[in-house]
Amino acid sequence: MKFFSNYKKLPLVSVITVVYNGERYIEGTIQSVINQTYPNIEYIIIDGGSTDRTIDIIKNYEDYIDYWISEPDNGIYDAMNKGLESATGDIIGFLNSDDFYASNNTIEKVVKEFIAQKVDSVYGDLIYVNSKDTSKIIRYWKSKPYKRGLFKKGWHPPHPTFFVKKEVYEKYGVFNLKFKIAADYELMLRFLEKYQISSSYISEVLVKMRIGGKSNKNIKNIIQANIESYKAWKENGLKTNPILFLAKPISKIFQYKFIGGKNV
Repeated sequence: MKFFSNYKKLPLVSVITVVYNGERYIEGTIQSVINQTYPNIEYIIIDGGSTDRTIDIIKNYEDYIDYWISEPDNGIYDAMNKGLESATGDIIGFLNSDDFYASNNTIEKVVKEFIAQKVDSVYGDLIYVNSKDTSKIIRYWKSKPYKRGLFKKGWHPPHPTFFVKKEVYEKYGVFNLKFKIAADYELMLRFLEKYQISSSYISEVLVKMRIGGKSNKNIKNIIQANIESYKAWKENGLKTNPILFLAKPISKIFQYKFIGGKNV
């Protein structure tokens, strides 16, 4: 922690996890956060009224959780907005209930990047792993430094790696609930492409995600997510070609990095 020794007040990082009936993996997600080396983390869990053992698991870790609530919501992005309302951190990140950080010093690396580059946002790479054996890598989502126009080519950062200053949310808004599957895409499009917030890319894996997320759960959801992604441009008064509907999923083909099932 020598890097931080000259800072009297470390930036507070709010990590928000939203969950509903996530007893299978939520404990691993919680441990991933509370085992971080960075010393100034505010951990928030928003539960949608789980009926399985999720609440019991959360209660087992209450001493490590700064705020949690369990009540019905209007979907994952409504829950995320509740988390944003509760967050008091200088920097905010989201970690889904079946995801986990790639290492115990992930947050430390992110904060160092914010401080060194003096930017509004930081993001990195993500890998999809087998839900049962997380050492088996299914897809390597390799990102890149942001340049204006990349969204038109189907590119966007992996949202679970996207850390943003709280003041950006206060200035440019939260998740748009018109979008049921692609509100995270719309938010990143709004922040990076429309309002041109500053960003920095960390060229390494920050988050590991178990396969089976809502947006890629099945063909229907994939199609719906891409339709919503196209509508996000109109919502923000940005011009794009309908070919984006094809460019976005096609671009993901080149994000696959087959590495023989080895860990990263």
